[in-house]
Amino acid sequence: MLTVVLSGLRDRWASFLGGFVALALGVGLLATMGLGLSATFHAPERSPQRFASSPVVVRGQDRLTLDVRRGPDTVPVEQRLDRPQPVDDELLRELRARWTVTASGGPDAVGLDAPAAEVRALVGDRARVLTGAERAQADPDPERDARALVGLNALLGTSGGVTAFVSVFVVASTFAFAVALRRREFGLLRTAGATPGQIRRLLLGEAAVLGVLASAAGCALGALGAPVLARTLVDGGLAPAWFTIGGPSWPFHAAFWTGVTVALAGAVAASRRAGKVGPTAALREADVDADALPLGRAVLGAGLVVAGLGLLVWTCVTDPSALLKRKTYTTLPMLLITGVALLSPLLVRPAARLLRARGAVGTLVRENSAAAVRRTAAVAGPVLVTVALAGTLFGSATSVTRAKEAEAREQTAAQYVASGADLRPVAAPPGAVVSATGATSVFVRDGDEAVVKYGARAVADPAAFAELARLPVTAGDLRDLDDRSIVVSEEFERHRVGGTVEVWRADGSGPVRLRVVAVLALGTGDNGPYVTRANAPGAALDRIDARGGGAGTVRALAASGGTVRAAAERQATGSTANPRSRLGMVLVLGIALVYTVIGLANTLLMATSVRGGELASLRLAGATRAQILRVVTGEAVLAVAIGTLLGLVVTAIVLGTLGAGLAALSAPVVLALPWAQVGAAAGVCAAVAVAASMVPAWRLTR
Repeated sequence: MLTVVLSGLRDRWASFLGGFVALALGVGLLATMGLGLSATFHAPERSPQRFASSPVVVRGQDRLTLDVRRGPDTVPVEQRLDRPQPVDDELLRELRARWTVTASGGPDAVGLDAPAAEVRALVGDRARVLTGAERAQADPDPERDARALVGLNALLGTSGGVTAFVSVFVVASTFAFAVALRRREFGLLRTAGATPGQIRRLLLGEAAVLGVLASAAGCALGALGAPVLARTLVDGGLAPAWFTIGGPSWPFHAAFWTGVTVALAGAVAASRRAGKVGPTAALREADVDADALPLGRAVLGAGLVVAGLGLLVWTCVTDPSALLKRKTYTTLPMLLITGVALLSPLLVRPAARLLRARGAVGTLVRENSAAAVRRTAAVAGPVLVTVALAGTLFGSATSVTRAKEAEAREQTAAQYVASGADLRPVAAPPGAVVSATGATSVFVRDGDEAVVKYGARAVADPAAFAELARLPVTAGDLRDLDDRSIVVSEEFERHRVGGTVEVWRADGSGPVRLRVVAVLALGTGDNGPYVTRANAPGAALDRIDARGGGAGTVRALAASGGTVRAAAERQATGSTANPRSRLGMVLVLGIALVYTVIGLANTLLMATSVRGGELASLRLAGATRAQILRVVTGEAVLAVAIGTLLGLVVTAIVLGTLGAGLAALSAPVVLALPWAQVGAAAGVCAAVAVAASMVPAWRLTR
């Protein structure tokens, strides 16, 4: 059996080349992503910078600790404060009375040259005592690297998931189509006495050998590609400057065995189908595909479509805000995409019949595409996946961004906006209304089981704020906001207008009980709580809205030290999509497009290469060489068009669900179909399909 397998691979190497390249590339990408992921699990130990010369650092408390109930027990839960509390003067005097303060980093921390145990005994729970590498927590923005690694981990994980998804689809489609082209060969083997089990073992053996060789080559590619990935991520600003990829072995093992499993899984269904071929059935079978959609594939495809639609609807109904998150609109459509791709043979024939053919060439293109369902579906499937990924990823991201922009424009009646860090307060010129706000946080108990940190806005002048704000109020009145009250969003499910909320402030002080005076719609996620500056200690102004007053208002805003723009201009330019997220989507789409190109080229090279008899018959019937080439390339373009159409249908369903989710959140519904990305993906697919079909057809018609 092994001899037969190796002989078959050697004699039909061209038909296996596309699958080998796709699988090797997939394993290489998985190994590269795995190596990148392993490097994000643990950041290297950073040496302290702010207090490098002090062996002990006393820092103000930077965490709020509250007891919550977990089952029958009560456990402490920590939430990080926006900024650490200052070291109080009494503690500072006690420290100086016993030791010499060798460094002072400001009100929130001091450095000491003293025994750590004695310092801890004196400080107790009034502050934190940091030693060794912990001293780096007193540096400015100590969580910067951790945040970068979290985003990088999500990006690499998503890219690895898309790689696995598309590689499984392409490899499975390649094997299925290759088996369909070998029906007569299997019929001959059955006539010669081969059993169905031997046919299945033959195909599985070919898949195993191909999987081992391609996976080994992919691991070698991964070892070469990982350093390139690290440099690209650092240069693109997606990773810290120190980010490097080490040498753990588990990513290679995971990638290698995933590749072998994908190859075998892709061949299982095809081998079962090949084993059912009777001794003479394949020899009598016409070239028209009568059973292009087996029952198992139909059931699986229908199940995935139902599951994909069900998850979209369920998410829209139960948690519409989740539809606005990148993790959701990247992964959730994949079930629907896979299901439609599996059902594509069922959709190919009616889609091909829609072509209004003119002349002999057009008629042949339409009829050949409708008759050769397997070939047309094998081309349309990868195109569908790529177009749907481009449409759903970029369409969802652009739609969410534009919805945020529209929402921001609608939420202010200001003419001018000054923005920037640590703005200076300004007095309102005659005839002007000026409202200054800043970012802060509040901590709220979620029942007895959790403590939730909410990003909030601190209002300097509640009356001016109420006059300029156009927030989506569902209940209450913004004019009632004062130092003893709070404006909340519908996310505060347990609280209504007139009720009270127990909150802890951004510096951990509290609790204070604030009366709810207004409730806001959820919107796109930026409608957080609003409190006055009395309940936002340490909050710095970062935005000043103003209306009226003419040129005097502009001059006053300029004195704040921020950037002054017209309100409409500021909202249009201040909510653009994160370039890092866009780079991540380009990476994901690039992976899908590379696989699609490989799948298309391999499928069309195989399909066209076995049509020698058919093309010769056309020549005998009077067709010219140019007409035959137009027929072959026309079929390829039609298959790409069908895949593009199906991909656009999936995109429309996903974007429609997103629009329903935005409406449920009382946010502006601004949907955008990314024609540039979809058109580029479809154009690349069409160009590759034309080239991959024309080259063998040109050779066969010489």
